[in-house]
Amino acid sequence: MAQRISRALLSVSDKSGIVEFARQLADAGVVLLSTGGTAAAIAENGIEVIEVSDVTGFPEMMDGRVKTLHPKIHGAILGRRDRDSAVMKEHDITGIDLVVVNLYPFVETIARPGCTLADAIENIDIGGPAMIRSAAKNHADVAVVTSPADYESVAESIANTGGVSDSDRYQMACKAFTHTAQYDSAVSGYLSSQSLGVTVVDSGEDYAQTLQLSYNKIQDLRYGENPHQSAAFYRCAKVASTEAASTEAGASGIANAEQLQGKELSFNNISDSDAALECVLQFDEPACVIVKHANPCGVSIAANVSDAYEKAYITDPVSAFGGIIAFNRELDAATARAMIDRQFIEVLLAPSYQSAALEVLREKPNVRVLQFTDNQGASSKLVYQSVGGGLLVQQNDNRIVSAADLTVATTAVPDEAQIRDLLFAWKVVKFVKSNAIVFCKDGASVGIGAGQMSRVYSAKIAAIKAADAELEIASTVMASDAFFPFRDTVDQAAEYGVAAIIQPGGSMRDQEAIDAANERGIAMVFTGVRHFRH
Repeated sequence: MAQRISRALLSVSDKSGIVEFARQLADAGVVLLSTGGTAAAIAENGIEVIEVSDVTGFPEMMDGRVKTLHPKIHGAILGRRDRDSAVMKEHDITGIDLVVVNLYPFVETIARPGCTLADAIENIDIGGPAMIRSAAKNHADVAVVTSPADYESVAESIANTGGVSDSDRYQMACKAFTHTAQYDSAVSGYLSSQSLGVTVVDSGEDYAQTLQLSYNKIQDLRYGENPHQSAAFYRCAKVASTEAASTEAGASGIANAEQLQGKELSFNNISDSDAALECVLQFDEPACVIVKHANPCGVSIAANVSDAYEKAYITDPVSAFGGIIAFNRELDAATARAMIDRQFIEVLLAPSYQSAALEVLREKPNVRVLQFTDNQGASSKLVYQSVGGGLLVQQNDNRIVSAADLTVATTAVPDEAQIRDLLFAWKVVKFVKSNAIVFCKDGASVGIGAGQMSRVYSAKIAAIKAADAELEIASTVMASDAFFPFRDTVDQAAEYGVAAIIQPGGSMRDQEAIDAANERGIAMVFTGVRHFRH
């Protein structure tokens, strides 16, 4: 049944579409009440509107802090038409059937550079959430609209039926409570982080005593990691005044990438693409990263994306089949042609595509083509990992090591070319599952060993892969994500002909590893930083 809409209250921070919506309501015979700037915008366009202050008998006061918190407003919203009509009549309260409210731009305010605590507090909405919650609670009699995206459908329903159906009012109430919950979560999280959190040393992150997360579902997925597991994909909610602004403009990260073509993304596609995107954004030079099962199987930097792809692909052509390929520069048609003629691709990521490249990719319509925003905004994110009955939260591993941070631990000193390769290998090994060993040379991976319980076996696997790809390990550099507890991996590297090693250092047996390197003439540098990745 459609509950008739005779009287509506409009009070919005985001005025997108509000004038046209007000006009549609007025044309349907709905009496309009409004406040402040919203009332002015409606009246300026020749639409009759009643100021809330004329209903309450009190002017807006305290710089607009108090305007709708009055029995003639909240009684009109909360009044149950079947039980409270007598008391409403006694106190001269006329029911409000439709509440149209969106909230002060709190999230947008705290995102601005230089935002102060005082600025944030002034953008905490009080009357808005109260009206939204009141209307949502009384959805049996009142419809509530919190998003301009719903104006058209509500106006159409009122024009056709005179009101809004029971089911629609219920769904709008659910949406309204979600809206206010996200808003309150944002306020709570921000205020807690300003004073109540535990500051992590050198991270700049604060961890509140109570963690409140809010995510909006992007889509249901066909299944999870395996077909017997259900799954869905969510985007971090940025509580904004419109649906379209629910994420930061230009926000980076896989959840904000635009799919230009291809089949629906799977759970594993999304997970692997996230790993590829994080890795490729580490590099300033044109780079290509190929990922398989969350591990890089080929990484390269070069003068252009075409050369970068060639160098990354030859690291492990077998694993590259069905992989995720990410670039940090615009993709050209020639490189697109080389890829689709050579291999099967699950997902392709780039910050932009030449129109001719997209034409080439359309020949393979199942290839999922994603375009992301290259602002590296994801590098400061927190990382969440669910555990039984709880959640682990940590700062993302975004530590960058420069040449100045390296400590030479051996008699042999790496030359400039080796230093460049060592720093390149260090960026790659950060994205390889532990225990991780990476061989690199000339800005390209040569062999990658991932996820072994023994670091020695990670090195053996990296060497096997290099041999299978007919790549030479001799004179490469080697990166290890953590220190060597014994000298065995260094001895093994010497047998392969490795010229230089980069590792964190810090083992009680560091001297054993140093002695092994000195005995074989290998240069070894310490970073002081570990890169475990589980």
